[in-house]
Amino acid sequence: MKDVTAMKSKGAKIIIDVLQEEGVDTLFGYPGGAVIDIYDELAKSNLRHIMTRHEQAAVHAADGYARASGKVGVCLVTSGPGATNTVSGIASAYMDSIPVVILTGQVPTQLIGNDAFQEVDIVGITRPCTKHNYLVKSVEDLGRMLKEAFYIARSGRPGPVLVDIPKDVMQAATLYAPMKEVQLKSYNPTYEPNVKQLPKVVKLIKEAHKPVVFAGGGVILSKASRELTAMARRIQAPVTSTLMGLGAFPAGDPLWLGMIGMHGTYRANMASSECDLMIAVGVRFDDRVTGKVDAFAPHAQIIHIDIDPTSIRKNIPVSVPIVGDCRITLEKLNSLMAKENFGDLRGTREPWLDRIQQWKETKPLAYEQKERIKPQFVVEKLWEMTRGQAIITTEVGQNQMWTAQYYHFDEPNHFITSGGLGCMGFGLPAAIGAQIACPDKLVVDVAGDGSIQMNIQEMGTLMQYQLPVKVVILNNGYLGMVRQWQQLFYDCCYSCTQMIEAPDFVRLAEAYGAVGLRATKPEEVETTLKEGLSSPGAVIMDFVVESEECVYPMVPSGKPITEMLLV
Repeated sequence: MKDVTAMKSKGAKIIIDVLQEEGVDTLFGYPGGAVIDIYDELAKSNLRHIMTRHEQAAVHAADGYARASGKVGVCLVTSGPGATNTVSGIASAYMDSIPVVILTGQVPTQLIGNDAFQEVDIVGITRPCTKHNYLVKSVEDLGRMLKEAFYIARSGRPGPVLVDIPKDVMQAATLYAPMKEVQLKSYNPTYEPNVKQLPKVVKLIKEAHKPVVFAGGGVILSKASRELTAMARRIQAPVTSTLMGLGAFPAGDPLWLGMIGMHGTYRANMASSECDLMIAVGVRFDDRVTGKVDAFAPHAQIIHIDIDPTSIRKNIPVSVPIVGDCRITLEKLNSLMAKENFGDLRGTREPWLDRIQQWKETKPLAYEQKERIKPQFVVEKLWEMTRGQAIITTEVGQNQMWTAQYYHFDEPNHFITSGGLGCMGFGLPAAIGAQIACPDKLVVDVAGDGSIQMNIQEMGTLMQYQLPVKVVILNNGYLGMVRQWQQLFYDCCYSCTQMIEAPDFVRLAEAYGAVGLRATKPEEVETTLKEGLSSPGAVIMDFVVESEECVYPMVPSGKPITEMLLV
């Protein structure tokens, strides 16, 4: 007779088994007492663990890994402060719809609610900023809940899922057999669009004289860039995108308008305001895009394609709503259009495209390089020297917007930034995740001197795991975006935004064992980038830039996106 107890697995072992079943090869985390059993099993497995220097950075790294690889990112942290330190990273992943599974340790089940050492209700804390979360109360439920977590994180509109695991559940044992398939009665995302809606789209395209395609992060998440590009070229419609959608359509294409919104290009904002048809794919029409809502695309019929039905008509009324996966929907739409005769589309669109070209020529993105280094010049040179092929992460603020404007992305999954939450300190740990996911790619974090210091300790992670991430700091001595608002709207009252005691970033890099470089003159920019990018290891490049440079265009809060400040 078989010894049944010998066939049982402890909870900690089940966790490792499920991670391997889900195809996980790397997880990011920070050990502690509540998860020591998991770490003990982890040491016996072939999974790679990247120990960050802070739990917030662990989630950002898992986020960056997910965006660069297209897989689910995984984060493992301990209870109490370990769990609460993840909240900013979880909220950022939630706002940007990034599939991440966060495993948190918890005090033993019998102590929950007793204010035990390092106990917090992380399930309650993260309920508003996770797609779903679980508190595992018995080892028998552990495998199922973990499998469901991965399924929920990657399916439908992706997002972060947290699984809180008490210590006694990790130590308890049960029989475990892998689940073959996850089925949830209350959760069935709609992937296939209502095909009755697609002929309506074709009809509107045929009737349109001034169409615009508007792409968002959903295009990249659903791997629909090729289908979107094919559609836009077929119907000869210019394309704009959100910050999260950069790379969904090649920036080198003549139909590319640039980014839309608060810091969008003049031609993108004007085209979106004068178009008679807007085909919005994988977007949620957030306030940074629309400006004054009732003045957004006032002359357009709007087609909205998105997998999340709650995003449709949430902020903007639409003419043709289509719930479905972006890639599947565009595939079907392209197949339908291939059978249609659109006549001389190039001739029909010529006046519209000529109008857009006029906007581009008269109001281009521009700056004037003088005595001090302009931050735009640094980003533009970075784009030239990397031939647009690098994976770029950013911190948040002016550095983020200049990167969006002056680094021209031709491919998806090459621009990684905290869009919806705008979380400072995102870029460096996200670059770690991206470099782990793509070890043969050049990964560059474009940073500000303020935001980089939010998670600068992750230089230690870079060095421990010998990751050749390059950091480009646009050092203006300010919290630049807040200072810009103070300059433009608060009579230049620079209250608490000057970074007077900023560190010497060159010596800081050297203290970690990395290469540190600095440029203070325009003629030093190219040589500094060349040296830094060609270095085999981690590098910090400190560019001392014009301190009061502003990001333009800029749409003041609450104004229509046609009312841009241009200088």
